[in-house]
Amino acid sequence: MPISAATAWGQSPDGRTLHRWTLRSAHGAQVDLSDLGGTLLSWQAPDRHGRVGEVVLGHADAAQYLASDAYMGSIVGRWANRIRSGRFTLDGVDYKVDRNDHGNHLHGGVNGFHLQRWEVEPEGETLVLRLVSPEGDGGFPGEVRVELRVRLDDDGTLDLRYAATTDAPTPLSLTAHPYFNLSDRRPDIRDHVIRIDADEFLAIDAGAIPIGRQAVAGSAFDFREAAPIGSRLHWPDPQLRLVGGFDHCYVARPGPVDTPRTVAVVTEPLSGRRLTIDTDRPGLQFYSGQKLTGQPARRGDAYGPFAGFALEAQAFPNQMNTTEAEGAILRPGQVWRQHTRYRIDTV
Repeated sequence: MPISAATAWGQSPDGRTLHRWTLRSAHGAQVDLSDLGGTLLSWQAPDRHGRVGEVVLGHADAAQYLASDAYMGSIVGRWANRIRSGRFTLDGVDYKVDRNDHGNHLHGGVNGFHLQRWEVEPEGETLVLRLVSPEGDGGFPGEVRVELRVRLDDDGTLDLRYAATTDAPTPLSLTAHPYFNLSDRRPDIRDHVIRIDADEFLAIDAGAIPIGRQAVAGSAFDFREAAPIGSRLHWPDPQLRLVGGFDHCYVARPGPVDTPRTVAVVTEPLSGRRLTIDTDRPGLQFYSGQKLTGQPARRGDAYGPFAGFALEAQAFPNQMNTTEAEGAILRPGQVWRQHTRYRIDTV
């Protein structure tokens, strides 16, 4: 269906008007996005009885998004997730990037893509978002040009296709950061049933930096068979204790090159809503939302712990400082691409 005309939605720090756009499906779903951070502001989706309700968390207005540290619904970059000590070496040159997470780099730094104003243009039923990240942005080398094409299909799929180029070698990993609560009636997500198609996850240290791959078998992290999120949160697992829940990157089972495959499915029993995530990325960060306490909610109140969960398709955290470093680098003449789909239907 046609995309709505842009409506004013606040101001950026430099005084420019921010906007929001609405995408609708033929079966009652509605998605609102903003040029501030490419942010997914709202997703209204029907439950098994056809009643439409909100399925993503959000703040009340642009000012709250600008002040937030939750990356609520935004596109994050240049680097999704963490870089140890905000340092890496690329082609023999040492770089220091923003350190904004207990001495580490997180999600693009203090002025990452989530806080920048994207240029937005409707093309038929697709919303096209573009951003130019200049040389030195957050400490990263090279100018990066990003295009993100977003479409809401009639089967309830939000389709995200990214492309990026650079004029100098640079690490790059982008992801969408929506927090989902498929119930719209319950204040937390611990009853949601999740399946993750991964045999391994990345174990972390006290700073949430990966220290190596670990098999999920026999651990709280084994969601190869679907299980309620809350049923695992109190297992006596030292990895859970480090961050108070799940905030770990899963190593998704490989599929055909550059082709999205299903990496996670989440179902909410009361509403019957089901979220399916397909991606061509190697990593899937699962965050159970344990630190959302006090984040302002769109209705004027505040969220509590486990109010929503995030499933972020991305490269591996700190990858440029590992033996897999080259897979994290975009070089001139290359086009970095990502294709991720979020689909909401009912069971």
